[in-house]
Amino acid sequence: MSTSSLPTPPRAKRVEHVREFHGDRVVDPYEWLRDKDDPEVIAHLEAENAYTTARTEHLEGLRGAIYDEMVARVQQTDLGVPVQHAGWWYYTRIAEGEQYTRECRVAARPELPHGGRPALEGGQPPEGEQILVDGNVLGAGQEFFALGGSETTHDGTRLAYAVDLAGDERYALTVTDLGSDATRTGPVGDVVDQSVTDIGYGLAFSLDGRFVFYTRWTESWRQHQVWRHEVGRPSDEDVLVHEEPDELYWVGVGSSRDDRWIIIVTASKTTSEVRLLDAADPTGEPRLVAPRREGVEYDVEPAGDRLFIVHNAADVDYELAVAPIDSTDPADWVNVLGPTPGERIVGCDAFDDFAVVSLRSGGLAGLRVIDLTATLPGSPVGRVRELAWHEPLYTLSTGNNPDPASTSVQVVVESFVTPRSVYDVDLSDLATTGVGEWTLLKQQQVLGGVDLTRYVQRREWATAPDGTLVPVSIVHRQGVEPDGTAPGLLYGYGSYEHCLDPWFSVLRLSLLDRGFVHAVAHVRGGGEMGRRWYDSGKLLAKRNTFTDFIAAADLLVEQGWVAPDRLAAEGASAGGLLMGAVANLAPDRFRAIHAGVPFVDALNTILRPELPLTVGEWEEWGNPIEDPEVYAYMRGYTPYENIAQRRYPAILASTSLNDTRVFYVEPAKWVAALRDSVVDDPDRPVLLKTEMVAGHGGVSGRYESWKQAAFELAFLMDQVGVTA
Repeated sequence: MSTSSLPTPPRAKRVEHVREFHGDRVVDPYEWLRDKDDPEVIAHLEAENAYTTARTEHLEGLRGAIYDEMVARVQQTDLGVPVQHAGWWYYTRIAEGEQYTRECRVAARPELPHGGRPALEGGQPPEGEQILVDGNVLGAGQEFFALGGSETTHDGTRLAYAVDLAGDERYALTVTDLGSDATRTGPVGDVVDQSVTDIGYGLAFSLDGRFVFYTRWTESWRQHQVWRHEVGRPSDEDVLVHEEPDELYWVGVGSSRDDRWIIIVTASKTTSEVRLLDAADPTGEPRLVAPRREGVEYDVEPAGDRLFIVHNAADVDYELAVAPIDSTDPADWVNVLGPTPGERIVGCDAFDDFAVVSLRSGGLAGLRVIDLTATLPGSPVGRVRELAWHEPLYTLSTGNNPDPASTSVQVVVESFVTPRSVYDVDLSDLATTGVGEWTLLKQQQVLGGVDLTRYVQRREWATAPDGTLVPVSIVHRQGVEPDGTAPGLLYGYGSYEHCLDPWFSVLRLSLLDRGFVHAVAHVRGGGEMGRRWYDSGKLLAKRNTFTDFIAAADLLVEQGWVAPDRLAAEGASAGGLLMGAVANLAPDRFRAIHAGVPFVDALNTILRPELPLTVGEWEEWGNPIEDPEVYAYMRGYTPYENIAQRRYPAILASTSLNDTRVFYVEPAKWVAALRDSVVDDPDRPVLLKTEMVAGHGGVSGRYESWKQAAFELAFLMDQVGVTA
């Protein structure tokens, strides 16, 4: 497309809006875009979409090729790994051409090998299948559909599930009676209750299935209440079980593994407390396990007559303790496992005979098993065993393990070159022979003749400006040499202690097969290297996140993995903040940037406590309302307010109109401001793409999400010179 024929980008009107804090007066001309009920705002977003379509129409063939590759590589008719619970095998299933999964079950048959576990081959429905929830039926005719969660009663006769039809993560509750007749097949479940709407995450049944517990939001989208609903009764009779008035804290609800306890968690970013309610006495009072102490976080896993507690009361990288099931005092906690240097204990799954501890070590996620059938001198538990994996980079985590009496544990393994693999690991003889056989239950199928041995993963270390070594994961096709010519894509996040552990991606294969080097920068602010790694990338140390990412980009170029003019970058949500920050700090390092649902107007958002998430976020970013130092620090890095008059990378900002976590207005304002300041370069467009019916995760439906991914990837490929 010649320069003369390029369409003219939309220009948002400028309306003076003044912000004044701590003696700083800022004129914000695009704040008017916040009102999505204003027809002029919608018209502007639609004009931006039209411009983006026009500027990317030449990529239709590339988008189609990427999409076709994804479709050809995915096992489209598939069945998830069945899990046995209360006499049934539960699993998910999806068929070719369908957008959504269905949740199903078949009766267990103890007289058959493995209890009659359904076969996984071909993804075909097993004999005797009962369909409990069919997303294709519920989502039929809807522009958006998401299942927020589902929960069955302890005896398997009742089901509760939550549905979102807008993308705003506010759900409507449905309860169905499933019965116990294993001879019924096809769709089952008579709707008995749909009276509860506008709920949050988390569902839990009482032990008898008479009551269901759920959460509610405040107007600023903070889960602050747990309610008890009697199935079949009007919702205005529901009873408030717990309420948290402090705006720093969120509330969640769930069930213990054995369904004996309703677990109510109240937590801020740095402090938590847990209440337990006997599921057999659902109208009783929840019991506080330990009162909140500022800066102390703890999680509770009830198991038999004990509580397993992961906490940071004495160690920043957490310890595992045990206590009596009725404990209400942290003085009862007896520590049984602490981290070694460089480790971080993350969580615990406890069973009758063993406990599985999730941890981080050397920048990777791993598992450790504790024998509960015997004790060691001076300890209430037995020997600790490692669950080891053989790749240099991997993610090792627990899968779906609902049975506390199980003698094995479901473990999930994946890496950049190993598809998601689900194993059953025998732990029946921990006290003597240790960890037993690993049995592969299912590995994600990659079709289309893909040879996964053609891909290589490695770990390198970039040096940040302060001398800190930052892990960088790299994957590429065999034969790609560090000769300084390859295109590259660098991905990052770096907030909330979230870890970008190695994951397998069919979409990534379309990059690698075109000669790309794909890298992930495990920057500070994430949790890959433990709690201190997170602490050194938040609050008044947030700039470390950005400079770590730039150091990773420099590493790729200096080692020759990527050509200096062929490096793209990508990040979403808080990773979108990272993208906006590095675009300002080092625009010459990147040829193109994709910022998904980006948190690029961070300061204005954190200055408005009435907005979703804001008050709870003060422990992540600081409180710029009360603290002038925080205000000045955020003012110095928030992307929207630090755009320079210079040439920038090509930028694609993607967002969703109904996103509750990061409002569409942030990228809309950012793009408008970029158009004012960025030195015009026809080859480096600044584009905004808004999904008009979607949420924080983008569009719904797997085929539609694949099309969205292909669109974003084609933009980056084109910018670094890969056009087919």
